[in-house]
Amino acid sequence: MTFVQLIECRTSRLDEMNRLMDDWVEQTKGKRTATHAVVGTDRSDASHVVEVVEFPSYEEAVRNSRLPETGRIFRDMVALCDETPTFTDLDVVRDEPLYAATVRRFHRTLATPGELPPLNDLLDEDIHSHDPVNPQDTIGLDAVRGEYRMWRDAFDFAFAVEDVIAQGDRACTRWTWNATHKADFLGIPATDRQVTMTGTTVFRFRDNGKIAETWWQHDQLGLMQQLGALDALEQ
Repeated sequence: MTFVQLIECRTSRLDEMNRLMDDWVEQTKGKRTATHAVVGTDRSDASHVVEVVEFPSYEEAVRNSRLPETGRIFRDMVALCDETPTFTDLDVVRDEPLYAATVRRFHRTLATPGELPPLNDLLDEDIHSHDPVNPQDTIGLDAVRGEYRMWRDAFDFAFAVEDVIAQGDRACTRWTWNATHKADFLGIPATDRQVTMTGTTVFRFRDNGKIAETWWQHDQLGLMQQLGALDALEQ
């Protein structure tokens, strides 16, 4: 179970404390078990500093605290504080990156049987789609939906999302696309072949929570080979 430690203190020497944390990161390289750290100051009281440190588990946090470097840095940190820091130990019971959930829903929605949904709850009206296969970017919700319909008209497909990474206003998916070729695709008549394609998609979100930009990378050359489009070239 993921474990989070909340550290609170008061200090007027935040710059020195930040340098101290940089030293700890450098000194514990390859040994620390902390996976993520966030430091913030109280908007109503700049001397009130809060640090949130994430660990894979409580046991890993204990192991991290036993590092000699951690002990030394802690003593130096206390010396920079106006009063003794306080610690709150938290077992994480819910961890939900909201953009990660949105991009998973996006991939599911693209494969929805029947009529393509409007997608206006997922995509910004002025969305930009970048795809190395296309000579120009596709801009605007209507144009992007038209591009998706081209794929849906040619294939029955589903995405298997293997990984999702979300950070800031961006998320990235690594996926496998499994499909049946049912109609003309780029001049290739229906083959009824089962095909597979792997790829990644990077998403940028607007403040309204909608997808504003996408960057697609996928193995279309491998797809064309599976459809037999390269057979003549290989002979």
